[in-house]
Amino acid sequence: MILAVLYCLLWSFQTSAGHFPRACVSSKNLMEKECCPPWSGDGSPCGQLSGRGSCQNILLSNAPLGPQFPFTGVDDRESWPSIFYNRTCQCSGNFTGFDCGNCKFGFWGPNCTDRRLLVRRNIFDLSAPEKDKFFAYLTLAKHTISSDYVIPIGTYGQMKNGSTPMFSDINIYDLFVWIHYYVSMDALLGGSEIWRDIDFAHEAPAFLPWHRLFLLRWEQEIQKLTGDENFTIPYWDWRDAEKCDICTDEYMGGQHPANPNLLSPASFFSSWQIICSRLEEYNSHQSLCNGMPEGPLRRNPGNHDKSRTPRLPSSADVEFCLSLTQYESGSMDKAANFSFRNTLEGFASPLTGIADASQSSMHNALHIYMNGTMSQVQGSANDPIFLLHHAFVDSIFEQWLRRHHPLQEVYPEANVPIGHNRESYMVPFIPLYRNGDFFISSKDLGYDYSYLQDSGSDSFQDYIKSYLEQAGRIWSWLLGAAMVGAALTALLAGLVSLLCGHKRKHLAEERQPLLMEKEDYHNLLYQSHL
Repeated sequence: MILAVLYCLLWSFQTSAGHFPRACVSSKNLMEKECCPPWSGDGSPCGQLSGRGSCQNILLSNAPLGPQFPFTGVDDRESWPSIFYNRTCQCSGNFTGFDCGNCKFGFWGPNCTDRRLLVRRNIFDLSAPEKDKFFAYLTLAKHTISSDYVIPIGTYGQMKNGSTPMFSDINIYDLFVWIHYYVSMDALLGGSEIWRDIDFAHEAPAFLPWHRLFLLRWEQEIQKLTGDENFTIPYWDWRDAEKCDICTDEYMGGQHPANPNLLSPASFFSSWQIICSRLEEYNSHQSLCNGMPEGPLRRNPGNHDKSRTPRLPSSADVEFCLSLTQYESGSMDKAANFSFRNTLEGFASPLTGIADASQSSMHNALHIYMNGTMSQVQGSANDPIFLLHHAFVDSIFEQWLRRHHPLQEVYPEANVPIGHNRESYMVPFIPLYRNGDFFISSKDLGYDYSYLQDSGSDSFQDYIKSYLEQAGRIWSWLLGAAMVGAALTALLAGLVSLLCGHKRKHLAEERQPLLMEKEDYHNLLYQSHL
C-alpha cells in the first residue's frame, strides 16, 4: 500500500542524467560537434548570462596509454567525448550539469553555495517505511522515461557521422544500466571483428573513481526525480556473510519456489525486465544495446562456480586490502600485484596481493556468487543489488583514502589502459568528469558512511601509522640526508666565521643558527611503486 501511494504521488516527476542530453542529439549538434544547450533559468547557452558557465572547446589529455588496446580511431569511446562533441558547457564555481543548471556534489541551494553532508546507511538499519520508500523510488525510476537524456542505438559511423541521428528514449533506471553496459562493451572493429580486452571502468585504475561517480549520479537523479533531497543509496555490508542475507522478499527478493533462477513472485522486483544482456548478439550484428526488454531478472545466489569463488569476502580480506599502500602497480591492469585497486576489485588474492586469473575474490566474488544477471559485467547493473554492493565497495575505497591520505598524483597519469589516465574524461558521462576528480574523500563530495562516522577517533592514528610505515622504508635515506645536512651546516658555519673574523670586537655579533630549508617528503611518501 505504501509503495502504491508513493508511486502515485511521485509519478509527476520526470528527469534524469547520464549520457547524451536530449538537447544535443540533433543532426546540427552532431555535425557541429557542439553540446551547449541553454539553461532554463535565463535562456542563454550554459547559463552564461547568469555567470554559470560558457561554451568552450574540450581540452583532451594527450598522456600516453598502455598497450592493452592497440587500435586508434575505431571506437566511439576513444578520447571521450571527441567523436561526438568537441565543445561543451564549462561551468564556473560550484555549478555543473550539461547546461550548468545543477550544483557540484556536496553543494546545494539556488546559487550552489550551501555545503551539506549526506550519510549512506546500512540497509538493515533502515526502518520499514524507509525501506519501502527506497523500493518505491527504484520502481518509480524503472517506470519514468528520462526527460533529459536519450541513448544512442547506433554507432557514430552508423549515424553517418551525425547526419542521421539514431537515439531512443529510456527510463531512468535503465539509463544507468545502459551506461554500465556501454562503458564495458567490447570494441566493434567492423565486419565480424571485435576486441574484448577493453573496458573504460574495470580492470584498471578508474574502477573505483568511475563507480563512485556512477553512484553519485544515480543518487542525484533519484533526489531530483522524487524531490527527496536527503536520499542516499543504502549499502550492504557483506563481510563474513555466509549467505545472501538480503536475498529475501522483505529486501531484494527471495528465490522463486518453482524456478530457483528467478525471483519470488512476492518480491518487489519479480516483474522487472532486464536490458543489455545479449552481448554476443550485439557483437555479431556490430550493434549497440537498444534498451529493449530481454527477459526477467535472474539470480541464484550460492549455486555458482565454487572453484573460482569458494567463499564470500571476510573482514580479514578487507583489512588486508586496506593495508596495501600502493593504489596501483606494475601493468596497472588486472595482472597488477600488491595493488589496492586490483585486490579490492577481485583480480588479486586478498591473502597475498598476487594477481590470480583463476580466482574471483572481493568485489568480483559478489558478482559471481549471485549467479545470474549480476554475474555478467555489462548487464550487472540490472540487478538492484548492484547499487548496494557497490556502495559498500566504495566505502572500502573511502577507508583506504582516509588511512593513507594519498595525493592526487598517486593516481596514475599515463601508461594505463585506455580511458583510465588521471586526466581522461569518464565514459560516457556528459557533463564531463575526469578520473582524478574522484580520487578524493567522499566528504569532499558531500557524503559519508554511517559506519565510518564512528571511526573518527582512529583517523589520526591511521594517519600517523601510514607515515611511520612508509618513513620506515626510507629511514636510511633520511639518515643519510640528515648527515649530509649536518656536514653542510658545519662547513657553512666555518666559512661565515672566517668571513666575519675581520670585524671589530666591539661590534656585537648576532649569530643565528644556519638552518637548511625543510625538505617536503609528502610527495615521496605517497608515490605508488612496485
